[in-house]
Amino acid sequence: MAQPVCPVLADVLAQAVAAVPAEGTARLHRGGVYVCIEGPQFSSLAESHGYRSLGASVIGMTNMPEAKLAREAQIAYATLAMVTDYDCWHPREAHVNAEMAIGNLMKNATRAQRIAAHAIALVDRLQPLSAAHDALRQALVTPLDAMAPAVRERISVLLR
Repeated sequence: MAQPVCPVLADVLAQAVAAVPAEGTARLHRGGVYVCIEGPQFSSLAESHGYRSLGASVIGMTNMPEAKLAREAQIAYATLAMVTDYDCWHPREAHVNAEMAIGNLMKNATRAQRIAAHAIALVDRLQPLSAAHDALRQALVTPLDAMAPAVRERISVLLR
Protein backbone atom coordinates (compact mmCIF):
# COMPACT_ATOMS: atom_id res chain seq x y z
CA MET A 1 0.00 0.00 0.00
CA ALA A 2 2.98 2.33 -0.37
CA GLN A 3 1.34 3.65 -3.54
CA PRO A 4 -2.44 3.28 -3.02
CA VAL A 5 -3.38 5.43 -6.02
CA CYS A 6 -3.30 4.01 -9.54
CA PRO A 7 -1.33 6.47 -11.71
CA VAL A 8 -3.25 5.44 -14.84
CA LEU A 9 -6.61 6.17 -13.23
CA ALA A 10 -5.26 9.39 -11.68
CA ASP A 11 -4.32 10.53 -15.21
CA VAL A 12 -7.84 9.71 -16.40
CA LEU A 13 -9.32 11.76 -13.55
CA ALA A 14 -7.02 14.68 -14.37
CA GLN A 15 -8.17 14.56 -18.00
CA ALA A 16 -11.80 14.50 -16.87
CA VAL A 17 -11.28 17.44 -14.51
CA ALA A 18 -9.66 19.42 -17.34
CA ALA A 19 -12.65 18.67 -19.59
CA VAL A 20 -15.27 19.88 -17.10
CA PRO A 21 -15.25 23.66 -16.60
CA ALA A 22 -14.72 24.86 -13.03
CA GLU A 23 -16.62 27.65 -11.38
CA GLY A 24 -14.70 30.25 -9.40
CA THR A 25 -11.18 29.42 -8.30
CA ALA A 26 -11.40 25.61 -8.45
CA ARG A 27 -8.25 23.99 -9.83
CA LEU A 28 -6.61 20.61 -10.02
CA HIS A 29 -3.83 19.61 -7.62
CA ARG A 30 -2.04 16.34 -8.49
CA GLY A 31 -0.63 14.21 -5.68
CA GLY A 32 -0.47 15.13 -2.04
CA VAL A 33 -0.90 13.50 1.36
CA TYR A 34 -4.28 12.29 2.56
CA VAL A 35 -5.01 12.01 6.27
CA CYS A 36 -7.86 9.64 7.11
CA ILE A 37 -9.73 10.45 10.32
CA GLU A 38 -12.74 8.93 11.99
CA GLY A 39 -15.71 11.13 11.46
CA PRO A 40 -17.74 13.00 10.69
CA GLN A 41 -16.08 15.52 12.95
CA PHE A 42 -14.25 18.81 12.80
CA SER A 43 -10.62 18.98 13.91
CA SER A 44 -9.50 20.96 16.93
CA LEU A 45 -7.05 23.75 16.20
CA ALA A 46 -4.19 21.60 17.59
CA GLU A 47 -5.20 18.65 15.37
CA SER A 48 -5.47 20.93 12.35
CA HIS A 49 -1.97 22.32 12.91
CA GLY A 50 -0.68 18.78 13.54
CA TYR A 51 -2.03 17.50 10.23
CA ARG A 52 -0.52 20.47 8.41
CA SER A 53 2.86 19.88 10.09
CA LEU A 54 2.77 16.31 8.74
CA GLY A 55 2.37 17.68 5.24
CA ALA A 56 -1.30 16.78 4.88
CA SER A 57 -3.01 18.12 1.78
CA VAL A 58 -6.50 16.74 2.39
CA ILE A 59 -8.32 15.39 5.45
CA GLY A 60 -11.17 12.95 4.97
CA MET A 61 -12.90 9.88 6.35
CA THR A 62 -12.99 7.20 3.66
CA ASN A 63 -10.04 7.27 1.29
CA MET A 64 -7.67 4.74 2.87
CA PRO A 65 -10.28 2.10 3.77
CA GLU A 66 -11.55 2.38 0.18
CA ALA A 67 -8.04 2.18 -1.28
CA LYS A 68 -7.26 -0.98 0.67
CA LEU A 69 -10.51 -2.66 -0.30
CA ALA A 70 -9.99 -1.69 -3.94
CA ARG A 71 -6.47 -3.16 -3.91
CA GLU A 72 -7.75 -6.45 -2.49
CA ALA A 73 -10.39 -6.56 -5.23
CA GLN A 74 -7.82 -5.65 -7.93
CA ILE A 75 -9.69 -2.47 -8.76
CA ALA A 76 -7.74 0.58 -9.90
CA TYR A 77 -8.21 3.40 -7.37
CA ALA A 78 -7.74 7.15 -7.46
CA THR A 79 -9.31 9.94 -5.49
CA LEU A 80 -11.27 12.96 -6.65
CA ALA A 81 -11.17 15.06 -3.48
CA MET A 82 -13.10 18.29 -3.55
CA VAL A 83 -12.64 20.80 -0.76
CA THR A 84 -15.53 21.67 1.53
CA ASP A 85 -13.51 23.79 3.97
CA TYR A 86 -9.95 24.70 4.91
CA ASP A 87 -10.33 23.52 8.51
CA CYS A 88 -9.94 25.80 11.49
CA TRP A 89 -6.26 26.65 10.87
CA HIS A 90 -7.24 29.07 8.11
CA PRO A 91 -8.00 32.57 9.50
CA ARG A 92 -10.93 32.98 7.09
CA GLU A 93 -12.50 29.74 8.30
CA ALA A 94 -11.72 29.75 12.02
CA HIS A 95 -15.38 28.97 12.69
CA VAL A 96 -16.07 26.12 10.27
CA ASN A 97 -19.51 24.63 10.80
CA ALA A 98 -21.64 21.87 9.34
CA GLU A 99 -23.84 24.29 7.37
CA MET A 100 -20.80 25.73 5.57
CA ALA A 101 -19.28 22.32 4.85
CA ILE A 102 -22.55 20.80 3.61
CA GLY A 103 -23.24 23.87 1.44
CA ASN A 104 -19.85 23.48 -0.25
CA LEU A 105 -20.36 19.73 -0.54
CA MET A 106 -23.61 20.30 -2.42
CA LYS A 107 -21.90 22.80 -4.75
CA ASN A 108 -19.18 20.24 -5.45
CA ALA A 109 -21.61 17.36 -6.06
CA THR A 110 -22.84 18.52 -9.47
CA ARG A 111 -19.34 19.07 -10.80
CA ALA A 112 -18.15 15.76 -9.32
CA GLN A 113 -20.96 13.93 -11.14
CA ARG A 114 -19.97 15.55 -14.44
CA ILE A 115 -16.29 14.71 -13.86
CA ALA A 116 -17.17 11.10 -12.97
CA ALA A 117 -19.27 10.69 -16.10
CA HIS A 118 -16.43 12.01 -18.26
CA ALA A 119 -13.88 9.79 -16.48
CA ILE A 120 -16.05 6.70 -17.01
CA ALA A 121 -16.15 7.39 -20.74
CA LEU A 122 -12.35 7.71 -20.77
CA VAL A 123 -11.82 4.52 -18.72
CA ASP A 124 -14.02 2.62 -21.14
CA ARG A 125 -11.42 3.30 -23.85
CA LEU A 126 -8.41 2.65 -21.59
CA GLN A 127 -5.93 0.13 -22.98
CA PRO A 128 -3.84 -1.45 -21.62
CA LEU A 129 -5.45 -1.93 -18.25
CA SER A 130 -3.85 -0.52 -15.15
CA ALA A 131 -1.32 -2.58 -13.17
CA ALA A 132 -3.83 -2.38 -10.30
CA HIS A 133 -5.83 -5.07 -12.08
CA ASP A 134 -2.97 -7.48 -11.39
CA ALA A 135 -2.32 -6.47 -7.77
CA LEU A 136 -2.92 -9.88 -6.22
CA ARG A 137 -0.16 -11.51 -8.26
CA GLN A 138 2.30 -9.71 -6.00
CA ALA A 139 0.27 -10.26 -2.82
CA LEU A 140 0.32 -14.06 -2.62
CA VAL A 141 2.71 -15.49 -0.03
CA THR A 142 2.31 -19.13 -1.00
CA PRO A 143 3.74 -19.99 -4.44
CA LEU A 144 1.08 -21.24 -6.86
CA ASP A 145 2.85 -24.58 -7.34
CA ALA A 146 2.75 -25.17 -3.55
CA MET A 147 -1.04 -24.67 -3.35
CA ALA A 148 -3.49 -27.51 -3.33
CA PRO A 149 -5.23 -27.87 -6.72
CA ALA A 150 -8.58 -26.90 -5.19
CA VAL A 151 -7.10 -23.65 -3.83
CA ARG A 152 -5.44 -22.82 -7.16
CA GLU A 153 -8.76 -23.38 -8.92
CA ARG A 154 -10.62 -21.21 -6.41
CA ILE A 155 -8.27 -18.24 -6.86
CA SER A 156 -7.65 -18.71 -10.58
CA VAL A 157 -10.25 -16.11 -11.48
CA LEU A 158 -8.12 -13.54 -9.64
CA LEU A 159 -4.96 -14.43 -11.53
CA ARG A 160 -6.07 -14.06 -15.15
